[in-house]
Amino acid sequence: MLTVRRSPERGHANHGWLDTYHTFSFADYHDPAHMGFRALRVINEDRIKGGKGFPTHPHRDMEILTYILEGELAHRDSMNNGRVIKRGEVQGMSAGTGITHSEFNASRDAPCHLLQIWMLPHMKNVTPSYAEWKPDGSEKKGWALVASEGGKAGGVPIHQDASVYVAVAEAGRSLGIPVAAGRYGWLQVAKGEAEIGGKRLEAGDGVSFFSGDAASVKMHNPGELLLFDLA
Repeated sequence: MLTVRRSPERGHANHGWLDTYHTFSFADYHDPAHMGFRALRVINEDRIKGGKGFPTHPHRDMEILTYILEGELAHRDSMNNGRVIKRGEVQGMSAGTGITHSEFNASRDAPCHLLQIWMLPHMKNVTPSYAEWKPDGSEKKGWALVASEGGKAGGVPIHQDASVYVAVAEAGRSLGIPVAAGRYGWLQVAKGEAEIGGKRLEAGDGVSFFSGDAASVKMHNPGELLLFDLA
């Protein structure tokens, strides 16, 4: 069975400098029916105004992925990483025993639009680590593996039995669903409109399913998709 999480049903907060939508319970938004899905704990869609961002704050025992949809994000952390993450790139951190970091829009004028994803690790107190995935064109040909346990295919390594894919597809394109038998999937529409299992999805919509519930996803107009293969 496919279960759709519609964009307007998500939690929402507008802080002026930050306009954010929460697929699952987060911060002041609490919904017992939407606490996460399998190892997925957070999918936040953030729009950050120019020159604004999140001051230094801590994390621990969480796998954190950030996918930049528009603009650039300036990142600094307690592992001595100082980076600017650009459009189409994925940043990953294993918080493990504890890290602190800050995230600011790298532009003083243009907005930064991103998805931040948190996944529960299958082990605690690991040594914190940092990695990045940069687009190489594979995401325009099909599913690009951007994160997985052990960092397969040059993706970000995570401490969880999960694979995260990104696709950038034109209208009319159909993509098979690479979720292995006996596992679970979550499809998040970052941009555009798509259809899966007869269900029409718009930007911001997500859908959960079990392997075999859906064989493919078709784009109705150009867009970007994230797919999670979960234990």
